[in-house]
Amino acid sequence: MHIFFIAIISLFLSSCELSQLNNPYSETENDSSVLYSSFSERPKHLDPAVSYSANENVFIGQIYEPPYQYHYLKRPYQLEPLTAVRMPLIEYYNVKGDKLDEPATDEIAYTEYTIEIKPGIQYQPHPAFIQNNRQLLPEQIDEINVLDDFSQQGTRELIAADYVYQIKRLAHPKIQSPIAEIMKNHIVGFDAFSQQVAKMDEIAIRHISMAGVVVLSRYQYKIRIKGKYPQFRFWLAMPFFAPMPWEADVFYQQKGLKDKNITLDWFPVGTGPYYLAENNPNQRMVLVKNPNYHDDFYPTEGEAGDKAHGLLEDAGKSLPFIDKVVYILEKENIPYWNKFLQGYFDASGISSDSFDQAIQFTGTGNAQLTEVMKEQGIQLQTAVTPTIYYVGFNMLDSVVGGDSERSTKLRQAISIALDYEEYISIFMNGRGVVPQGILPPGMYGHLDNEAGMNPYVYDWVDGHYQRKTIASAEKLIAEAGYANGVDPKTGEALVLYFDNTSVGVDSRPQMNWYRKQFEKLGIKLIVRPTDYNRFQDKIRNGSIQLFLLGWNADYPDPENFFFLLYGKNGKVKYGGENAVNFHNAEFDQLFEKMRNMDNSEARFRIIQKMQQIIRKDAPWVFAFHPKSFSLYHSWYKNLKPNLMANNTLKYKRINAIERAYKREQWNQPVFWPLLVVFGLFVVFLVPAVNAFKRRTRKTMQ
Repeated sequence: MHIFFIAIISLFLSSCELSQLNNPYSETENDSSVLYSSFSERPKHLDPAVSYSANENVFIGQIYEPPYQYHYLKRPYQLEPLTAVRMPLIEYYNVKGDKLDEPATDEIAYTEYTIEIKPGIQYQPHPAFIQNNRQLLPEQIDEINVLDDFSQQGTRELIAADYVYQIKRLAHPKIQSPIAEIMKNHIVGFDAFSQQVAKMDEIAIRHISMAGVVVLSRYQYKIRIKGKYPQFRFWLAMPFFAPMPWEADVFYQQKGLKDKNITLDWFPVGTGPYYLAENNPNQRMVLVKNPNYHDDFYPTEGEAGDKAHGLLEDAGKSLPFIDKVVYILEKENIPYWNKFLQGYFDASGISSDSFDQAIQFTGTGNAQLTEVMKEQGIQLQTAVTPTIYYVGFNMLDSVVGGDSERSTKLRQAISIALDYEEYISIFMNGRGVVPQGILPPGMYGHLDNEAGMNPYVYDWVDGHYQRKTIASAEKLIAEAGYANGVDPKTGEALVLYFDNTSVGVDSRPQMNWYRKQFEKLGIKLIVRPTDYNRFQDKIRNGSIQLFLLGWNADYPDPENFFFLLYGKNGKVKYGGENAVNFHNAEFDQLFEKMRNMDNSEARFRIIQKMQQIIRKDAPWVFAFHPKSFSLYHSWYKNLKPNLMANNTLKYKRINAIERAYKREQWNQPVFWPLLVVFGLFVVFLVPAVNAFKRRTRKTMQ
């Protein structure tokens, strides 16, 4: 019996790799440069003309290449060539078509951007580049189920006409690009082209001219825009302006392929460092290194401190470093978190369930890793996102709106009373920063410390911002005519209405928090939850008083935030993005001057004046800039938050040897419970066997 027991255990231990019993991946990938990540829902659009969501940019940013990109390391964010040879040649013209050498802004009728791309860049392997694959017979399509079923795949060189073709696609009404309406206001001939091709097939637009977008040569094209719009250069770093080969549209428009999900939204065609090799939204998505990728190199310079943090160890090396990226479908936070701790995911966000296990705060309020995380060598990175959330006052409202001293002091008092430091601590695990103005940190024009303080809400005390006391807010509200929060018209508490889209049970604590903040001033807040469509209708027609909204920067320029308060962008009158319908003549004048200026000392001074106007008039309560918290294992290298770039994967590196070693250490199986159970089984089995033998012998006798 003892010999049998030892033999069973020995056989079990020798039949498997002990540290890999719970490994969810193939053993062939253990020592490979593979990155493991996840997704929670399938990206809806992978066509760069249509996509405008963060979960889609995770993929298309690695596949498609606009002419420009953001420098990975430098801050503030700085554009640099990607497929372009150099930054665009920018020339200005008057209304007669004459070129202007040193123009005043009011002389400029048109701006031309001439872009030259690098020769020799090749597309990823794809069946669309084989002519026979673009003319399939029905019986041939019947035999195709996935893209890999095409035996022939080809490529061709990237040319300027591919960029021009993509801009035409943006204008085609059938494609429904989310930026089409914006580009109508900027690109010359965009709107006319859109109307001209409205009833044409997508591929037919290839041979139709757009007045403001012209191919100059095989590697050069130009874009003419209306007036002067310096921010247009940032659009040229977005996937919307990435190239699209006409062959892809011809290939994917073949009848029968769409029924099998063989479409551009499922299988993109780009020149980037990766291509989408597998798209199985019920299980996993896989990016693989593009074998045709052009020369691209890790930055050789950054900002102060990058070298000390090891961010220049790979300076000048060829990109990308990672060969394959596997995204696993994970809908639940806890299973993902456990796999991250076991080393089976290389990075992780931090959900509320695991926050206390990962993060602790110092006495000064700074976040740091817990000892358990430090022992595993896990790295923490935080970054204030280029996003602002705000409580908006409808400036058309008879109570909270307008520019009277009464309404202004009411808004200022509410701005003091809404203690967003408390909100961030209670509801966001400290993952946020209260704004002092409209511009988030890292944006040109943002100021820190006392120089950038909102003096209507904060005081500068011992080198820190300190929210003004409730007593100061009570003084303001009394001066506004609402002493102790009482409305003199009714003799009762002033009633204000707060519309929001938080209709679930989980949002009740936040809504109760808002009520309590207003109660500090004696104001009664009525919370009106509503569905998103109804909420948008209320904002559009101005039948709203207070509401919570947010804005995420499209590009790193202050114009992208200040335009939210520009009078001519008023939501009710003009249908723009000024949801609070704020109008201040001085602010509008400064905005019109600032938006077309290049960054300079003069522009910086104007930005500070605009900040002060907003702080004083208080059309918004500046709520918070979210702060991202990310965890990375020690083998994940070259990590620096870049909240503007979509194509940062190519800079990352995995030390597969270190990962394999630590996985082995962290995932040693624990067999002693099995041994105990087996031992107890033997203890009870032996007497039973002996008793059975005795009964058998007696029977035989």
